[in-house]
Amino acid sequence: QVQLVESGGGLAQAGGSLRLSCAASGRTFSTYHMAWFRQAPGKEREFVATISKSGGSTYYADSVKGRFTISRDYAKNTVYLQMNTLKPEDTAIYYCAADSWRPRPGVYIQDYNSWGQGTQVTVSS
Repeated sequence: QVQLVESGGGLAQAGGSLRLSCAASGRTFSTYHMAWFRQAPGKEREFVATISKSGGSTYYADSVKGRFTISRDYAKNTVYLQMNTLKPEDTAIYYCAADSWRPRPGVYIQDYNSWGQGTQVTVSS
């Protein structure tokens, strides 16, 4: 399994921006679909965005579409989540996830078999 380490979380004001990073270990980064999920206090973990192995396909949850952008850098084995126009309801722990089995990237927790430890994002109003 690939090892994933998130960074870039922190405190932001509503309307502001943050960029999350997820560094993946190993030399097989290009064989994984990558995704971001989040979990707010008292709520279930939910899908945020995913990007295919090739980087050619991306998909977003409706709640973040038009505000968040997922991308990946193969030279750095890193996937990013650029978050703009942040809202207080974006406050959550954000998790990076990887999947090497499915033909296409999924949007469910069970579609991913490797997870990072998470990074906290807090948006103040």
